[in-house]
This record gives sequence, C-alpha cells and structure tokens, in this order.
Amino acid sequence: MAESWSFLDTFEPNFRPLVVIELAKGTKEETIEWFTKRIVDKKANGGAQLLVKPLVTENGDENIYLVGASHLRLLLGAETVGLVKECNDNSMRTFTYSSRKTFKDFADDNHNFLTMAECQYIIKHELENLRAKDEKMIPGYPQAKLYPGKSIVRRLLTSGILVQIFPLHDSEELKKLRHSWYGQVKVGYQPLDEIRCYFGETIALYFGFLEYFTFALIPMAVIGIPYYVFAWEDYDKYVMFATFNLLWSTVILEVWKRICAIMTYRWGTLLMKRQFEEPRPGFHGVLGINPVTGREEPVYSSIKRQIRIYLVSVPFVCLCLYFSLYVMMIYFDLEQWALDYHEENESNFSSLMLFVPSIIYAVVIEIMNRIYRYAAEFLTSWENHRLESSYQNHLILKVLVFNFLNCFASLFYIAFVLFDMKLLRQSLATLLITSQILNQFAESLLPYWLQKRHKKRVKKRMCSLKTDTDLSLVEQVNLEKEMGTYFGTFDDYLELFLQFGYVSLFSCVYPLAAVFAVLNNITEIYSDALKMCRVYKRPFAEPTANIGVWQLAFETMSVISVVTNCILIGMSPQVNALFPDSKMDLILTVALVE
Repeated sequence: MAESWSFLDTFEPNFRPLVVIELAKGTKEETIEWFTKRIVDKKANGGAQLLVKPLVTENGDENIYLVGASHLRLLLGAETVGLVKECNDNSMRTFTYSSRKTFKDFADDNHNFLTMAECQYIIKHELENLRAKDEKMIPGYPQAKLYPGKSIVRRLLTSGILVQIFPLHDSEELKKLRHSWYGQVKVGYQPLDEIRCYFGETIALYFGFLEYFTFALIPMAVIGIPYYVFAWEDYDKYVMFATFNLLWSTVILEVWKRICAIMTYRWGTLLMKRQFEEPRPGFHGVLGINPVTGREEPVYSSIKRQIRIYLVSVPFVCLCLYFSLYVMMIYFDLEQWALDYHEENESNFSSLMLFVPSIIYAVVIEIMNRIYRYAAEFLTSWENHRLESSYQNHLILKVLVFNFLNCFASLFYIAFVLFDMKLLRQSLATLLITSQILNQFAESLLPYWLQKRHKKRVKKRMCSLKTDTDLSLVEQVNLEKEMGTYFGTFDDYLELFLQFGYVSLFSCVYPLAAVFAVLNNITEIYSDALKMCRVYKRPFAEPTANIGVWQLAFETMSVISVVTNCILIGMSPQVNALFPDSKMDLILTVALVE
C-alpha cells in the first residue's frame, strides 16, 4: 500500500463535493491557508491528500469549504479504515487495494463501488487523523496550543475556529430513498439496505430494530384485543397473559441477536475490526505520555474522575431519584382527591376528572426526563471521560436509572403496595398513550414545522443572490448548514426501551398496551424517516456490528419483566387457590419458575 500512495495525484477532473467544512466568520487568512494546505498535502508530508474547494456565499465570505477525494484516494482510504466488502466467491473480506479485482462489482471506472456514506466516512476519518507535527499552536491563534500527534480538527473545534463538519445530502438519491421509504403508505418492510447505503449501519440498525420490535409486538396485540374485550372487568384473569408475556420478552431479544448478526454480516460490519479510539474532543488534562501509544497527549487522573463520579454525580442522581419519588406521592394525593370528588358528585365530569391526575403526572414525567437529561449530559461531560464510549456508557447509565424509576415507580407502587389492579390499568394506559403523543410532537412534528419555515426564508434569500457559483449547490449548502444536528440514536432507543418496559412489565393487566405500541411504532417509522430525510443534517455513517449497550439495557428490562410477571402470577387468586395452606410453598414455587 505504501507504493500506492506515492503515485496518487490529488487532481480530479470532476470534483464531487462530499463533506462541508464551516469555519467561524472572520477566521484569519493564515489559519485558513495552513488548514487547507494540510488537507490537500500528500500523506508523506502529514496531509490528508484530499481535494478542497471554497464556496462563495451571498456576502462573499469564504468560510465554507467543500471537501472531496479522487476515486483512487477513496479506495486507498477504504483499505485504511478496514471496510469489509463482498468478494466474487460471496465471502466477506477486508478490502485491500492490491486485491481489488477479487471484489464483487469492482471496476476501475465504477465509482459506485463505495457508497456515498462510505466515501464520507473515509473523508471524516482522514480529516480527524490530520495531526500536528512540529507546530506548537494553530497559526494566527497563539492561545490554541498544539503538540505532536494532536488531532488538528479536534483542536479547531474546541477552539471555536471550526464551526462544524457535515456530509452533504445527495438530492437524487435522497429523493429515491424518500419515495421507497415513506413516500407511499404501504404495508411492508423498510428498504434497510438502501437506508444503510445512504445513512450508514448505525441508523439502518436502529430502523431495523424498530421494524423488528413492531412485528414482535403483533402477537401480543393479537392476543391482547380479545383478552381485553372478554375479560374487561375481571382484573384477576391475567395469569395466562402474564405467562405469555414473560416468555415473549425473553425470546424476542434472543431472536433479534440472530437477525442483527445476519444483517451486519451482509453489510460487512460484523467482521470489521474496531478502530483505535481517540480521546474525545471535550477531554482535557495535563500534557503527558500515553503508556499504550507512546504519544504525547492530555492525561487526567482516574482518581480525580472517580472522586467526581462518587462524591458529586452519584449523590446528585440519588437526589433526583428522591425528588421523582416525592412527585410520585403528590400524584397519589391527586388520585385520592379525584376519587373523593367522583364519589361525592358521580357525574360525567367527575368520571373524566379521574383521568386528569394521570395525564398531569405523565406530562410532568416527560418534562422531568428532559430536564434531567441536560443535567446528566453536563455532569458526564464534567467527569472528563477520555473516550467517547466511556462517556456514552456513563451517560446511558445515568439516564436509564432515572427514567426507569421516574416512569415505572408509580406502577410498581400501585401493583405491589396498593394492590389496586383497576388503578394500575388506568395509570398504565394514560402514561403510555400520553408519552407517545408528546414524543411524536416533540421529536418529529415540531422540528419538521420549524425546518419548513426556515427553508422558505433561505429560498427567498437565495433568489436575490447574484453569483456565478452553482446556485443549486450554494442553496443546498446554506439550507443544510442551518439544519439541526442529529445527535445519534440515543433518544430513539430510549423511547423504545421505555415502551418495551410498559408492554413487558404490566401489560397483562392492560392487554391493549401492545396495540397502542404497534400503532405508535408504525407512525414512528414514518416520522423518524421524515426527520432523517427532511429535518436534520445528514449524519456521518458509523459502522457498527450491533445496537451496543442498548442490547444489555433491553435484556435487563427483560429480566425485570420476568420477575414482575412471576410475582403478578403468584398474586393472582387462581394461583393462590392452589396453595391454600402454605404461602411459603407459593413463594418458593414462584421463585423456582422465575
């Protein structure tokens, strides 16, 4: 491969912009010249050997740059990042330039061998691996210090010189994807392979899991409808449904592992080697030597981090959990007030008032979840984790613990302290339906409406623009740079996690929970697709072999649901009748089944 770099030329007759770099307004000329030179410089000189071109905006500022690469450069980059492609013998192997002829659909003139998402991922990788050599600072900014081996792009981002880097949409491909994905209302599978080619494996796996989970809910919904209709007022006839529930919650996750492995093998990410993880952009510390790489980089004491976690973060999370339980007790006071009011008046209005405390509590839960999320992000960032994976794991743990208690504590209290199955059914239905409506509005409808308004304003501004530059490209870049940034699948998986909890924990007393979950997920597929294609900037593709820590989160919820359903079965009159004399035998039997 070393020989290949030597004859690689940066010239490309047909420049294809793939990635946009936006610098801060007023960035110094010497900084721009130094940065662009490093991008186009040969690999031997410490450059990225990419193509870069300024985009003149309506006010003449040159703070936006388009980055592309020659076909040969992208092929060599594919080998560097370790992309896995299908060979002519149908096996999956890591791509190498020297054996390129052995890969399926490869031809020297076939520029579609690599998907656009893969090309953009390669460019992102090369830009992030631009490293300082002997520079002590960023030219023009003495306060922005550099040291040998430091990522230049990360330093520019943390210094505020680089505003953002994002991949461009492909208008024609996006139009085709929109049509096949959500452009027509139809019953069928999503075009997951096309989604993967356009957005990458992480996004495609989320939609694959959403689709699979929706189909997995259908048996629960089919059984739940007649169960609900014929046993409406008999809350004790839930033993069979609870038994099916605990089996279902375990089996679907095991089947998903297999389906996930099949998809990621076909896409080449199951066999892909993990890249060495660099320090995250927000990580800071005293300059020292990394004992693994031998490179000079910031070092932060793990003891200091542990002190921050256990003396600040953990007490704060515990305080938030206490506050959540306090709000829950206020909710039960409201429930008692509504019940007393109904008993005094017994009118249609008083019947409706019975649902008001649950609706208010559901709205308060959503507000508390969102406020806590910001606090958790601030705390996790303040803990100063070196790696992005460590940061994400600590953030997910904080958020899941609070969300679980905040959303489900009241249901556990009603079921196992108050033993009120009628109130449990009412609370579960209200919490589930209200949270779904609020999430659909906040995550998709509101951002789409705001983006549509912004698009109209930009188009009006573009119409008055006088420039020789390709107007459609200028308009596209100006539209996309103002779009919201998609911060990953965290919120989407969290929503599914909570929905899985509502269905698997207590749906035996409210069998329609699965029905509402299916209806929500069908609309969720369309609204999330609309969000990805029309509301947010295109995210960079991220190769992944599975849904990561979320698999463990769902499995943990599955274990809790098994325990919960076993206890509910043990509490039922039918099972209690089998052990009239000894409650200890009943407890031991339930534990054994568990």
